[in-house]
Formats: sequence, structure tokens, C-alpha cells
Amino acid sequence: MNACQDENPMDSLCHVSCQMDQSEERKDVFKLSRDWLSVQEVVDAVNSPTCGAVSLFIGTTREDQVDGRKVIGLEYEAYELMAQSEFRKLCGDLRARWPSVTHVCIHHRLGWVEVGQASVVMAISSPHRHDGQQAIQHAVTQLKATLPVWKKEVYDTKDSSWKQNVECPWSSHSQLAALSEREMSN
Repeated sequence: MNACQDENPMDSLCHVSCQMDQSEERKDVFKLSRDWLSVQEVVDAVNSPTCGAVSLFIGTTREDQVDGRKVIGLEYEAYELMAQSEFRKLCGDLRARWPSVTHVCIHHRLGWVEVGQASVVMAISSPHRHDGQQAIQHAVTQLKATLPVWKKEVYDTKDSSWKQNVECPWSSHSQLAALSEREMSN
């Protein structure tokens, strides 16, 4: 059974469930929120008595220096319906690669995120740690490459700049890397 629904007009929330071989249903939860992210809420969403491991990733906004300016925060925007679709694809990919993955939960911030605050919190449960740890690493990389979420760095000078994820296939960095690989193979 697949179902996506908005439970709160301020949050975009997607729940996808599928029946496992055992009595427990697999659960995939995706949430875009303008509110502070709760690590405990994400962990609780994937907790399962059939799992001995919960792998966790917390991506925080870091203070960075760019051209002599200090980053004071990030502003996130998203194409929410497409983000939910990409999340479902990501969960399908994770389950194809690591069939033991039981539950997946990803919460991503939208709007203003100060330095030190979480921008994304992700947890994956599995019976054993190895699959969950590999799945979480893959999920972070794929999330940055495919999820239509954009960030703008805001600096102490009050200037700002939209940033490009180098993992995205349409980024200039990714295109340059592909060109270099082609040139090396010739």
C-alpha cells in the first residue's frame, strides 16, 4: 500500500508502507518542514523490535568562509511534490540494494536554518549495522544528487549566493568531471 498525505499544511509529509515477510510493515517517512528538526522523532520513526541497528545521519549548517565572508545560515527551498517522488525512488533503490533495510525516515528543513542547526536528519533501521550503515551513506549521497531542494548561503555581509550540489548530474562540477572521465578514456 502506498499513501502520501499532508498532515500539517506547514509540513510536507509522505508515508509509504509495504508489507515485509514478517508481521511488521516496512515504513518510509519523508518530511519537509520549516520547523526545528527532532532527532528523536526521526529515530522513533524507524525503531523496530526486529532491528538491532539504527543508523543515523545529521547534516548541520556549518559556519564557513567564502571569499572572506562568513556563512551565518542557509535558506532552503524545494519542489515539494517532486521531492516526495524522489524520496519514494530513493527508498526503492535502498531496498533493492539492501533488502534487510526495515524503515527509512528523512526529515529536511526548508526556510531559514542557522549555523549549528540540523538541515537534514535521516535514520535507517536494519537487523544488523552493516546494511544500515551502507544504506545511510548511499542515501545521503543520492539525496544530495536527486532531491529538488536548493540552498542559498547567507553571509555576515548580508549578501547571499545560491549553491549548487556537486553531486547533482546537472551541476557544472559534475559535467566537468564527466568530461574529464571521457577525455581520459580516449
